[in-house]
Amino acid sequence: MKVGFGQIAVVLGMLAAVPGAVSPAAAQSGKASWYGSGHRTANGEHYNPYGLTAAHRTLPFGTRVRVENRVTGRSVVVRINDRGPFVRGRIIDLSKGSARALGMRGTTYVSLRVLN
Repeated sequence: MKVGFGQIAVVLGMLAAVPGAVSPAAAQSGKASWYGSGHRTANGEHYNPYGLTAAHRTLPFGTRVRVENRVTGRSVVVRINDRGPFVRGRIIDLSKGSARALGMRGTTYVSLRVLN
């Protein structure tokens, strides 16, 4: 099946119309927090507090995302394996290991870039 540029533009336009949706190469900025659940993640894995994982509302499980701490300039690549955050105004929840790699203490302002 051949896919033309027009079809791709239509799909990207539909994604842009969904509130909170992130297109595959899009960047997103906002507030991040970290979490320390001892339960299973939304994709069925056991939560690993020291893993480089994160929760995002709309990105598919397994998506790799570069998260940059806008305050310190540090960045880390995380894998999406959970859903959240469920607090208004936050765009991503990081595992403790990811937050530590970014130098976070509570919430901080970050930018996200989906990696191919």
